[in-house]
Amino acid sequence: MIKHLGRLINRYIRPYWGYLVVVLILQTIATIMSLYLPTLNARIIDEGVVTGDTGYIWRAGGIMLALATVQAAAQIGAVWAGAHASMGFGRDVRAAVFDKALGFSSKELSHFGAPSLITRTTNDVQQVQMLVHMTCVMLVGAPITMAGGVFMAMREDVGMTWIILAAVTLLGAGIVVLITLMGPLFKLMQTRVDNLNRVLREQITGIRVVRAFVREEHESRRFAGANGDLTDTSLKVGRLMVFMFPFVGFVMNLSTVAVMWFGAGRIDSGDLQIGQLTAFIAYLMQILISVMMTTMLLVMAPRAGVCADRIMEVLRTPSSVAAPDEPTPAPQARGLVTFDDVTFAYPGAEAPVLEHVSFTAEPGRTTAIIGSTGAGKTTLVSLVPRLYDVTGGRVLVDGVDVRDYDPDALWARIGIVPQKPYLFSGSVAGNLRYGRPEATEAEMWDALEVAQADGFVRERDGGLDSDIAQGGTNVSGGQRQRLAIARALVKRPEVYIFDDSFSALDVATDARLRSALGPWTQEATVIVVAQRVSTIRGADQIIVLDDGHVVGRGTHDELLRSNETYREIVESQLSAEEAA
Repeated sequence: MIKHLGRLINRYIRPYWGYLVVVLILQTIATIMSLYLPTLNARIIDEGVVTGDTGYIWRAGGIMLALATVQAAAQIGAVWAGAHASMGFGRDVRAAVFDKALGFSSKELSHFGAPSLITRTTNDVQQVQMLVHMTCVMLVGAPITMAGGVFMAMREDVGMTWIILAAVTLLGAGIVVLITLMGPLFKLMQTRVDNLNRVLREQITGIRVVRAFVREEHESRRFAGANGDLTDTSLKVGRLMVFMFPFVGFVMNLSTVAVMWFGAGRIDSGDLQIGQLTAFIAYLMQILISVMMTTMLLVMAPRAGVCADRIMEVLRTPSSVAAPDEPTPAPQARGLVTFDDVTFAYPGAEAPVLEHVSFTAEPGRTTAIIGSTGAGKTTLVSLVPRLYDVTGGRVLVDGVDVRDYDPDALWARIGIVPQKPYLFSGSVAGNLRYGRPEATEAEMWDALEVAQADGFVRERDGGLDSDIAQGGTNVSGGQRQRLAIARALVKRPEVYIFDDSFSALDVATDARLRSALGPWTQEATVIVVAQRVSTIRGADQIIVLDDGHVVGRGTHDELLRSNETYREIVESQLSAEEAA
């Protein structure tokens, strides 16, 4: 745990070594000033107050004021430099985790889960960043204060230094016990933060479903359960931390009483002066406060260590869809897609989802994929843009295995409309330009017209500049689907993949869209996954999938005559007259 914390800090703190050097210098200056002040104060008491030398008091007091000013200025500068180092460190780690997550395939995203990745990018990074900040602000000066305080206390009176040793030993023992008890609780706390994030995210995303089924009370209980689990764990941690401060205070007060008890006798015997006793108590307080600050950091370290483990788990997880070391130069773009004896199985699955699938989707032609639910249609088209990698066979684009492409070069050739269309917060234009930022307004309106979306976009306040909420929740399902189609059309790729992208459209709109789509995509390869036969009956080639196998290939009329599976699908949707 601590090993990963050290590695994480070492890797991402390097650009800020200059700030750390400034922190070290300024903290050293501030510490030296603070260590000299009690001795100077003791001299004022013993040589000024006792003797009545007012001039000495003013001179020494002025020196104390100057030292205190230097100490304050150095401390402010150290905090400023430490804040820059820790904030920059946090920014870089967040960026690294985010970039790593962007490169994950669907396999890794499913393994971690979106709520956990969000927690690791925000809360976990913040915990480690806070530890770095507190280290810069407090821990750098604490060892110097402890060592210097012991030295200065021994200068005042060697005979009572055993009190310092006893107090530090007692504090250290208490700290070890507390850290041992807190470590597992911090690990459990981060897991429960993940769980709370997951439940909350599900409820906000699925609020319409919750209301439709009148499950508000059930979801409230779910949230209360996750919230209660986190609260219980936090309270256990809080109880231990609450115990720490009274314990530290008890040790400090007990040490002060011991110093005054034993110091009184030494003053009475003439071995110690009042000012020296005052200075010894001040140094004892400085030492114990340094130990307390170190305690706070050591208490934070287990939680930061757990967070560092979770962050490093993300950073050290390789993507199962990795870029090749030496990408094959991309050939001239045509859009020819070939499935060559493709087999695919999800990790841990008992049987493959796809087995020995082979067909070719050619430019200028529409290839449709149809089959029953669970036949593997979405999985099949997900292999083209490498959302997953095949476990057997090959997928080729323009004669090159997709695993040999530079990912950016591959994705530049593909425009995909997913089964669940997603829009980003912003404007209509911002979403349409997602695939091609340089697209003009005229090109966007043309794409909207083909997607049958220009009508409702013109009616919205602002047109292309009208607001889109996160996920497109302020437009209907059909409008969201048409905007997603327009976004793919604006990109003008060589390969279009429509994964059941017309399901939310009525039959008339579906027909108009497909009619307008033909001229737009006449030179591109079009792959359409559909449930409705009416959507694909005009396709140049229809692939019939059943339980991961290709059981039919041909046009609508050919399959209707020769393929039983396709005929059953048609008859379940269309009357005999419509089928004919």
